[in-house]
Amino acid sequence: MKYPLLAFTALCATLASPASAETIALVGGTVVDLAGKAPIRDAVVVIEDERIQAIGPRASTSVPSGARVIPMEGRWLIPGLMNMHVHLALNLPGASRIYNETPDSMVLRSLDNAQKSLHSGVTTIRLTGSDAGVDFTLKRAIDAGMFDGPRIHTAGSSIVATGGHGKTEVNGPAEFSRAVREQVRAGATWIKLGISGGISDTHGDIGASPFTDAELTTAIEVAHRNGVKVTGHTGSPIASEVAIDAGIDAFEHGYFLTPPVLKKMKQKGVWFIPTIVVSQSGAKEFYRKIGSPPWYLDRVDSVGKAHIQSLRDAIAAGVSIALGTDQYPWEPNEGTTATVREAEIYVDAGMTPAQALRAATIEPARMLGVDNEVGVLKAGYYADIVALDADPTADIAALRTIGFVMKGGKVIRDDRQR
Repeated sequence: MKYPLLAFTALCATLASPASAETIALVGGTVVDLAGKAPIRDAVVVIEDERIQAIGPRASTSVPSGARVIPMEGRWLIPGLMNMHVHLALNLPGASRIYNETPDSMVLRSLDNAQKSLHSGVTTIRLTGSDAGVDFTLKRAIDAGMFDGPRIHTAGSSIVATGGHGKTEVNGPAEFSRAVREQVRAGATWIKLGISGGISDTHGDIGASPFTDAELTTAIEVAHRNGVKVTGHTGSPIASEVAIDAGIDAFEHGYFLTPPVLKKMKQKGVWFIPTIVVSQSGAKEFYRKIGSPPWYLDRVDSVGKAHIQSLRDAIAAGVSIALGTDQYPWEPNEGTTATVREAEIYVDAGMTPAQALRAATIEPARMLGVDNEVGVLKAGYYADIVALDADPTADIAALRTIGFVMKGGKVIRDDRQR
């Protein structure tokens, strides 16, 4: 069997019993409105069967008899954060690199990082490159209720031309077509193409464009014919322009996005997932921890200034941006998590706090096509809720005060109760 862990997941899923429904009422907090309307103060949020049943001011929203009441006075309630560029089994060059890792080890590491991510307030993630089918195994296990973890959307294994930045190496339109179909068959809801070089590559230029036009257009066409969106790892303006013309849906990193490329992205509705934290000074703590070699740090430094300028230009151009980090969502970064720091840098680069908050919630939900279920606090939506000690629309640094996390109506973290 190509993905042996799937059999284990399927067996355990049949043994998992659904949790009994509990009605919960979050009472007294302030609900942030992402559409720019006034917040709901002294609010009541009623949750049942994973979803929000009612939400409104306490004066007009009743608490059901027998509901478990959780006081929220002094807290600001926002949707669960969403991180759109995650590798749960990240394994970068350095002293801590794991060689010849088995799928069993990868899925256990992935589960650990998924649970830490959820605890940090990230309730939905998109995986942008995994190995050996462990992402599909983990997703099924979490969806079955075997383990707590964020909602997972995944691109399976990233597909590249031989020698490129990614895992599944193929050549020619026919092989790209087959590789895309194999990932879709395995359960991928996105396809990721490594259309340029990468920081962690030991060879080649980060701005290289290794795909032929026929390879790129074929991969995107096959994915779209299967109802799956496509994103591209890119540091190449040339590859980016060709990919836009071929109909790509999103770009990761965008280290060297030029104004003409950004203008075309805006016109075509191509999403941008900046992962700005990985090229800025805050990531040095992480790189020291994993023992990154000098050549890797040199490559990080080589893109840092251009990367932040690409972000500034993208914000000014009105390109649609969805938050993603490339670091673990929970990873420490300048006194907070990588997810929160990513949002803070968006504000430094020109967004308002409200725009940065949307980039971490409703915008990723729109990009994923699940904005009718997550991304806002509204009756009928999943009860993915985070509570803060201050108003994040006034100061995005309020995200540093996360002290309550709920996913699908289940309390994952409540620092006050602890």
